[in-house]
Amino acid sequence: MKVTVAHKEAMKFEATTAKSSFIIDCPTISPVEYFLSGIITCSATDVYMLPQNQGKTVTDLVVDGEVVRNDDHPKKFNSLHLTYTFNSDADDDEQAARWVMASVETYCSTINTIRDTTKISYTIIHNGKTIRENVEMISGQGTNVDLGELDACCPS
Repeated sequence: MKVTVAHKEAMKFEATTAKSSFIIDCPTISPVEYFLSGIITCSATDVYMLPQNQGKTVTDLVVDGEVVRNDDHPKKFNSLHLTYTFNSDADDDEQAARWVMASVETYCSTINTIRDTTKISYTIIHNGKTIRENVEMISGQGTNVDLGELDACCPS
């Protein structure tokens, strides 16, 4: 994947991908807001499409994302909470919950890109009923894993 961003005028930039282009109008919408929008849209796309693969339909899908950022620079995402609200013809609430869990835990590459450094949680409201509330993913723990002493074929 390749994206090219070119300055146009003042605080406007044009992002060009292999498929299309769009204007990034800072500070009307900040790059961080575009980034968060992309994360949310990635997951929303999964939650819309996964049921279709099972002959089911999702309607009225809204995903709200709330980020808490570090106070100091770089102002990285500290935590992200996503609230999925939708109606569907799922066989039951468990099937609807699996669509969201499949997105956040497996399919959504943007969520999984920030998962090591950002604490992520979610709530699911399906057909007007809260079926999962403030579920925390295994996330935000960094990538420093101590594997201890390892025996290897090549001496140090």
